[in-house]
Amino acid sequence: MSSSLQVVDPALSQSEAQLLHSVLEDLQRHLHWQVQQLGPELLLDSDHLKAVRALALQARAGAAAGDAPARSPAAGGGGLGALRERLRQRATGDARHGSAPAKEPPARQSPEIPAAGVALMEPRGGVAPATHPGAPLEPGAAGTLSELRTALLGCQRCRLCESRTQVVFGTGNPNAELVFVGEAPGAEEDRQGTPFVGESGQLLTRMIEAMGYSRDEVYICNVIKCRPPNNRNPGPDELAQCEPFLRQQLSLLKPRAMVALGKFAAQALLRESTPISALRGIWREYEGIPLMPTYHPAYLLRQPNEKRKVWNDLQEVMRRLGKSPR
Repeated sequence: MSSSLQVVDPALSQSEAQLLHSVLEDLQRHLHWQVQQLGPELLLDSDHLKAVRALALQARAGAAAGDAPARSPAAGGGGLGALRERLRQRATGDARHGSAPAKEPPARQSPEIPAAGVALMEPRGGVAPATHPGAPLEPGAAGTLSELRTALLGCQRCRLCESRTQVVFGTGNPNAELVFVGEAPGAEEDRQGTPFVGESGQLLTRMIEAMGYSRDEVYICNVIKCRPPNNRNPGPDELAQCEPFLRQQLSLLKPRAMVALGKFAAQALLRESTPISALRGIWREYEGIPLMPTYHPAYLLRQPNEKRKVWNDLQEVMRRLGKSPR
């Protein structure tokens, strides 16, 4: 795995910078190995964090002693090789006892999906291994929306199952020609089990009606089917587990067009971190379905002067579908 890490700190000597760069390269290779072997979630408990800190201290001590840069991507002892072996034993032991490793939920609040997050998402040809045992359904197993909904009600493929109230599958016309896709359920959606039921949902309903549809004539769903705690952004591992079911959901709906509501939905579906301001208003595709990214209704509640841009985007959708505004 090639490294693009650079250590730039004027306070470090050349030897210190070389050693720190070496440790970071080893850590990067180790994380890549862990993703390949154990799945996309970062498993670091206190023992593992101590091991990483020890590597940094070894690098500092080595620099003070004038040692040459050391590499330990697969070596034993107290370096990354030992850390890697502990992770392998931990994963094997957890699988043997039928339980997933305990993990702290990430405190990720990034407004964009970082490039690293996009890279961790599973390619569209498959699905990442379940992080919880007993995943109820594999993508492609359901033949109808009803079967898919029923199977997903007990989904335990990611950690969001531990904090949700219920799965928010989707709502609307199963034969809809137009689908709206948001990010993830909020608190009210989690309580009611229906997407877009709060204030932003009321605005979305008015947008749909302005396009010449009723809410019952279109279909509304989210990229993520369970509410992330405290409304944080979903993690790349959660996307990897959930998006294959969105793909199946859309393959069963067979819409003529879809609208991605907000930066997260657009970035997740398009596998890129381009700002929504640059994505909106330009036709793209998702799994062969024409996709129009636009701003999220919640954003419009904060920035009502941007409604004109969204209306322009929706008019493009209407033109494609041969629809006249009411």
